[in-house]
Amino acid sequence: MRKKQTLIPLLLAVAVATSAHAACLGDVQVAQMAEHYAARTPAANPEGLSDQDAACTRAKFNALLAQKMGKVIGYKAGLTNPAVQKRFNTDQPVWGKLYEGMLLQNGATVPAAFGARPLYEADLLVRVKDRRINHARTPIEVLESVDQVIPFIELPDLMVQAPPKLNGAGVTAINVGARLGVVGTPIPVPVTRGERYALLNGLQAMQVTLTDGAGYLLGGGKGSDVLEHPLNAVVWLAEALQKEEITLQPGDLISLGSFSALLPPKPGLKVQANYQGLPGAQPVSLAFE
Repeated sequence: MRKKQTLIPLLLAVAVATSAHAACLGDVQVAQMAEHYAARTPAANPEGLSDQDAACTRAKFNALLAQKMGKVIGYKAGLTNPAVQKRFNTDQPVWGKLYEGMLLQNGATVPAAFGARPLYEADLLVRVKDRRINHARTPIEVLESVDQVIPFIELPDLMVQAPPKLNGAGVTAINVGARLGVVGTPIPVPVTRGERYALLNGLQAMQVTLTDGAGYLLGGGKGSDVLEHPLNAVVWLAEALQKEEITLQPGDLISLGSFSALLPPKPGLKVQANYQGLPGAQPVSLAFE
């Protein structure tokens, strides 16, 4: 009986310690994370977070980012590619916020050390046309609620000391590494039914490539690599945001996710993303210095 009485407090202590370890990061920890983000230096890895803890941490982090970065201009769906999910030991997407000042013009020159753990990837943006998008459940319903599809090279920053140790919750906590991105020429969503379906099919079947200044293939993938159809990322995102009482608004931009592996930049490297098979798509490019 005595052993049982000794064991019960011990188990309670372990439970409390475990609960304290796997909790929303404290205000001081999040403030330190924001300071590292601003300084472009590696922050401590957020570890042991549940999905709820990660969402809480992201909310605190975003509140601090908003003080310096201003208006939210949209959202990014991350880990929408199974290959990228595998890298971060998860089986579901995550989301973060995009702020004004993050988006750069086509052909921009960007420091190779634009973040603490800088990377680049082929991506796409869509622009919300009306609030019906919040109830879209299929790619065609999404397409009917956006007015532009925009070629995009995202420049995420994993920002922590040990990126290989990040899991899905850790990626959520750091606002999915949102840092910068280069925006190409928008493709207006067509009015006619036939042209819309051509764009819809092109998004799924397109071959996306990243090439350097000499045309050497750096990476790429196909449209269906993102949740079987890229616009499924918007369906997922709208539902995820509504769980936190956030609704997409006209003018919001949505980043759909990775069509290529996450690659490290190098000074002097020129990168171009090409969308073969996507009607009306022009390449988007940047140079690292």
